[in-house]
Amino acid sequence: MIRYLLAVLLAFPAGIAGLCAQQQPDTGALTKQSAGGYRLVWSDEFSRDGAPDTADWSYETGLVRNHEYQWYQRGNVYSSNGMLVIEARRQQQPNPLYVSGSHDWRQRDANIDYTSASINTSGRHSWLYGRFIMRGKINIDSGLWPAWWMLGVSGNWPAGGEIDIMEYYRDRVLANIACAGPGDRPQWFSNFLSADSLGGKAWADTFHIWQMDWAPDFISLYLDDLLVNKVRLSMLQNKDNTGINPFNHPLYMLLNLAIGGDNGGNPATTNFPTRFEVDYVRVFQKK
Repeated sequence: MIRYLLAVLLAFPAGIAGLCAQQQPDTGALTKQSAGGYRLVWSDEFSRDGAPDTADWSYETGLVRNHEYQWYQRGNVYSSNGMLVIEARRQQQPNPLYVSGSHDWRQRDANIDYTSASINTSGRHSWLYGRFIMRGKINIDSGLWPAWWMLGVSGNWPAGGEIDIMEYYRDRVLANIACAGPGDRPQWFSNFLSADSLGGKAWADTFHIWQMDWAPDFISLYLDDLLVNKVRLSMLQNKDNTGINPFNHPLYMLLNLAIGGDNGGNPATTNFPTRFEVDYVRVFQKK
């Protein structure tokens, strides 16, 4: 994946300092977000203790993607005291997919060393355009890979499109958008902020607000009101001779905490269990 220089930050010289100083970010009041003609169309405030509501969320199970170390399972995600908790654990258990001598990454190891959870709104909720807001807290220890992201309802990846509104790994808080490039390879439009520049562990110990504004002509991704990435939809048409722009079609939402794999790094020195906590997720659309 090619990571582009954060040219947008040059236009915001006070942006990093402002982020570091903002230890208690705004709670994202509904009245504030209704400005500009938006109205709330869906939210989860995670106010009911227990497992996420299956009317809104489905669960991924097993070893899913990116050569990640964790086994996804339902028991690692729950709501408590108005907060969604996705908990990663160092937890050894037999790998039910194990096949002796297999070279398949899902089958080659006899044991699973980590568990975590991934939930999504596939088959339940999807959206075309709008303002998407999540207030959450991430752990930035080595090997962790939390994300709040979206995938296309139709079309195989990457032609279905991907938006990583919040993604963290290896000291970088990323804001990514992908469509299909030449040869059906992903074409990435990516910017990032280093966690160290934001304040490191002190920054990660507080809640922050991630936001996407998705319109028919652009996608803008924010962290605590700082614009991190903005891409015109005209640049996001698939380069696979179909003429399809995946971002003129509905996408669904995912929340997960991955470990290791292609990007996550080495979790050997990280203390477990560890959490990705979400206060709320809200979706607004134009009236």
